Amino acid sequence: MSVEPKLTRFKQSVLSKYQIYNSIFMTLPFDAITKTGVLLPLFHETCEKGFKKGDDPTTIVDTFFKKYQARRTKESQINLLFRFIQYIERQVVLFDAIEDAAFPIVNNMEGIGTLRNLKESATSENKLEELKNYLEEFKVRIVLTAHPTQFYPGSVLGIITDLTKAIKNNDLSEINNLFAQLGKTPFFKHEKPTPYDEAKSLIWYLENVFYTSFGEIYNYIQQNIYDDSRKHNEIINVGFWPGGDRDGNPFVKPDTTLKVAAKLKQAILRKYYGDLKDLRRKLTFRGVEDRIIKLETTLYNFSINLDSKDTLTSKELIKELLSIRDVVEKDHQSLYISELNNLINRIHLFGYYFGTLDIRQDSRIHHSVFTTVINHLIETGSSSFPNNYHDLSENEQIEILSKANDDINDLDAFDDEMVCNTLKTISIIKDIQKSNGERGANRYIISNNQTALNVMQLFAMLKMVAFKDELTVDVAPLFETIPDLENAPSVMEQLYTNEAYMAHLRSRGSKQTIMLGFSDGTKDGGYLMANWGIYKAKELLTEMSRKYDITAIFFDGRGGPPARGGGKTHQFYSSLGPTIEDKEVQLTIQGQTISSNFGTLDSSKYNLEQLISSGIKNRIGGEANKMSAEDKVVMADLAESSYQTYKDFKSHPMFIPYLERMSTLKYYAKTNIGSRPSKRGTSDKLIFSDLRAIPFVGSWSQLKQNVPGFYGVGTALKQFEDRGEFEKVEQLYKNSKFFKTLLENSMMSLTKSFFDLTKYMSEDEEFGGFWNIIHTEYVTTKRLLLKLTGYKELMENEPSGKASIEVRESIVLPLLTIQQYALKKIQELEKAGVPADDEEKKIFEKIVTRSLFGNINASRNSA
Repeated sequence: MSVEPKLTRFKQSVLSKYQIYNSIFMTLPFDAITKTGVLLPLFHETCEKGFKKGDDPTTIVDTFFKKYQARRTKESQINLLFRFIQYIERQVVLFDAIEDAAFPIVNNMEGIGTLRNLKESATSENKLEELKNYLEEFKVRIVLTAHPTQFYPGSVLGIITDLTKAIKNNDLSEINNLFAQLGKTPFFKHEKPTPYDEAKSLIWYLENVFYTSFGEIYNYIQQNIYDDSRKHNEIINVGFWPGGDRDGNPFVKPDTTLKVAAKLKQAILRKYYGDLKDLRRKLTFRGVEDRIIKLETTLYNFSINLDSKDTLTSKELIKELLSIRDVVEKDHQSLYISELNNLINRIHLFGYYFGTLDIRQDSRIHHSVFTTVINHLIETGSSSFPNNYHDLSENEQIEILSKANDDINDLDAFDDEMVCNTLKTISIIKDIQKSNGERGANRYIISNNQTALNVMQLFAMLKMVAFKDELTVDVAPLFETIPDLENAPSVMEQLYTNEAYMAHLRSRGSKQTIMLGFSDGTKDGGYLMANWGIYKAKELLTEMSRKYDITAIFFDGRGGPPARGGGKTHQFYSSLGPTIEDKEVQLTIQGQTISSNFGTLDSSKYNLEQLISSGIKNRIGGEANKMSAEDKVVMADLAESSYQTYKDFKSHPMFIPYLERMSTLKYYAKTNIGSRPSKRGTSDKLIFSDLRAIPFVGSWSQLKQNVPGFYGVGTALKQFEDRGEFEKVEQLYKNSKFFKTLLENSMMSLTKSFFDLTKYMSEDEEFGGFWNIIHTEYVTTKRLLLKLTGYKELMENEPSGKASIEVRESIVLPLLTIQQYALKKIQELEKAGVPADDEEKKIFEKIVTRSLFGNINASRNSA
């Protein structure tokens, strides 16, 4: 392992290599315009100089054409801009691949936060037994979601993987071939993917990354921490949303869910078959070989045909392998026993389900479905529900729901498609459990959960449709907005005091999963308040659950960038302290977070180990992270004033028009990157509550203004400075790892902001004032964060992370310039009253949409 500082390792293994390979890349003739590679560096330089001088994007583009390409026609200029976009997208891929290849060199794979380090620390502090006990009950679950925050089609992801390998091996001729392939492979999709397409592309990660990395981590814990070959708590598992997440996605139908469950089962059976095939070549001993061949043949047939007659359950498979292991141990000197153990461990980890399919739907949909169902039952006279059910109070309705035992057998009796699909989904959960095992699908998440009634409606529906005898599904409410987070403890208490619901929890191990959503929290309440709101909710929910002898399992809906709850995730989990339940760490990962943090074996192992050790560190050193009463007062004050600032900003009359007309918001729907619509409602008008968090945060990111990641932080800090009480904030920063992590993530958002790009807007007669409000908050936040941390520049404590961001931002600078140039042209055409179907306008709109791709992909280290 190199002892060079991390920044030096980054410069040698990433930056230098990028410069060398990029210069080769720029000489490749991808198309008729061979000059593109020569002209792009000149355009890049024009952008850098122009912004330094204070020029706007239109001036920069015009200057470039005047200076270097004066004889080009208008059409030819536009063509060149499209070529630049294509080149820059591929430069981003090149940088991704180089960074992935250098991951184990830049990051210390045995340093702080890794399992080896955890074991060594525990051994030296005589805490090994304590560590073993924690590992027996602690779990990390990463849940893969199809939320579209990355724009690479599968073919491009494949090229990145191959390119990473070729760069690791310094294989120049293979790199050249892959560059040429990259030049000819389209980066955008002509059609939206289906939810099944999304599932298939994420199953690729399960097969090619997680199967190996999860197995290696489990093997390490078994062999080096427990030092035995016995079965232990699985510690890490994976959840899966594509195909089960119906929230706002009308394209996820019951048959989609069944298809995805079958695909998951088939994928894991194939992996087991592959391992048995390898074992067959090794275990060629008497009394063993025939049994391995039989298993291999059975699994091969089963993986091809899930309805095959010749099958065996996962329990039978493990039993047979354990029996084979006994023979190898007793009669064959334990030859190849570790390979056999590896397969047994993986079957223990993944069963026949591979990833647990979560079902998710909005409480408002459930309410409407449930109302229809009750009306139907009352009308047919076959119901235990009273005729005046809808007129009863919430408590009375809950009481009836907890005892509901009606049968809803005929699901086709309902004409309404949403009602029919919701009920069929419940019934197929049972089918999936029969086929893939209970863990195949055993959790139903209610998004936008506001009341105990929301939970009890689903509880009753599950029992009435498919789970009359025993409910083997956990109901998980998702609290998202600031008011919902505040109400969450009283909602849970109402459930804990309900006899029927409590009996269900006891049968499920006295655990209650509670999901908390960052993305919509940030959109709703701003950066500080969303994080503090969730922290407080977790404390109160922990206290409330412990009072009823229930273990709260918190599941965090986290996005990629800090503005959606991402950022330094493991630091966040190790900072929570003892007042927040931490038996499990569960979080959603999506888009570029999957590819950047878990996309290769090295990064996947490293980041999973960091998550495991962060949870355990919080356990062992939790008391030190406990926030004092004084610090909580300061934190609450900061969150409250930042919330007020953000609310005022959100209610500014120019807020919606600015997003609608000055940002890329409306272009997200045209990118074909995700299967679900980019907003919730059907209104033509832009309504804030309909906005999804991803396009909302993404639009600010494209503007290089990153509002959701810092807005309100500066004003909140300034109030303490103005009152002469800044030392209180300094004290909080010194004492609280949680607050420190929040601010470091906010610094990342500021580092990725670049206001020179949109400075021209400050002169705009309509939007100038609004732009200046944002810019002032940025300047204030930056100044006070530097004052508070004592840094000379942002992210000073993370030089390699900062360097990576700087390279990525530099790569996309021409792309951002082209995008702003096109947006400005569209605004000018609209002001001139040009119709929507004008050809010139359509071309500029295409430029904006195409430039979205590279900008987002380049932001992968926001995760």
